[in-house]
Amino acid sequence: MQLSVIILNYNVRYFLELCVLSVQKAVQNLDAEIIVIDNNSSDDSCAMMKQRFQNIKLIENNDNFGFPKGNNIAVAAAKGEYICILNPDTVVAEDTFEKVLAFAKSKTELGIVGCKLIDGTGNFLLESKRGIPTPWVAITKIFGLYKIFPNISSFNKYYAQHLDENQTGKVDILVGAFMVMKRDLYNELGGFDENCFMYSDDIDLSYRSLQKGKSNYYFHETTVIHYKGESTVRDKNYIKHFRKAMQFFYNKHFRKSIVFDFVMKCGSFIFSVVKKNQQKNRIFSIDETILFTKGSSSTFASSVDIIYSRFDDFRINSTISCEIIFDTTCFTYKEIISFMEKSKSVTVTFKNFLPSSNVVIGSNHANDIGQVLNLSKLE
Repeated sequence: MQLSVIILNYNVRYFLELCVLSVQKAVQNLDAEIIVIDNNSSDDSCAMMKQRFQNIKLIENNDNFGFPKGNNIAVAAAKGEYICILNPDTVVAEDTFEKVLAFAKSKTELGIVGCKLIDGTGNFLLESKRGIPTPWVAITKIFGLYKIFPNISSFNKYYAQHLDENQTGKVDILVGAFMVMKRDLYNELGGFDENCFMYSDDIDLSYRSLQKGKSNYYFHETTVIHYKGESTVRDKNYIKHFRKAMQFFYNKHFRKSIVFDFVMKCGSFIFSVVKKNQQKNRIFSIDETILFTKGSSSTFASSVDIIYSRFDDFRINSTISCEIIFDTTCFTYKEIISFMEKSKSVTVTFKNFLPSSNVVIGSNHANDIGQVLNLSKLE
């Protein structure tokens, strides 16, 4: 078997459904399996999987074991030569895995491959590619020095700014939302470190891959939506967990420093204040709702302002804010992702309509909780 796609779920039923639908299309031409492992969700994620995706392997944990252990359990059941660790709040293009596997097979001493990630508004996610967060590199991130001196190597390592977002190349650290590697390498590394509950597990795995003499790569030729937010709320608890996670990584791989711990606490406070102000200044008012569909039978077609059947017909009007909704049964995920990248704007937000569950889902910002609008409840 070529590929095992591992999707660890926790209470994101509708995002999981969208993710699995996109993955199913992306593995049609491959000898592949999809494994969904659920960390004891309290929603109806497992019931949905059993009803809608009976041919997909579902592992139900009786507790929330966290990201590392959950994925380790799933990989132990995997059969693919390659594995993909994939977040449930992602959407892949139809050719994502074919492109990534072709690239992976062309490399010797392959470590981990990541790809270009965008958020729910079509904007590039900087964490798609990163450097080793040594204490100094972490400081440049916390205090925003990478923005002030983007072309100076001493300051631009955190987000691997030696590579443009549209440039493939070697990087140190990849994000756990999308990681492709050989299953043998994953097992050789011992998988994710289960002593870390979340947030630094992908950094740690990427770093240990480098320590084995492997090369990690950022691959820009395919784009994946990572909504974020739905399973990772950017609040004070996130800040606390993130700080603990980074301290775990430093204590494991670098010398413990009281000074650095103090700087991290100061940086975390600044980070939380900035995020809070960003949320206050964010505007979600919508002047116009646009539906892209190729049929007039969509459940809520009568409630939108404009209906388009072709992406070429749309032009951004910067004087008004609009929300674009895609009927996912009428367009490929690759077409939707490409349109989002090309049409991204501060005045535009995007959502996906899932007729199978009669919901509209998406996210207006990388730091927001994903939105789920259940149309059945409005009828």
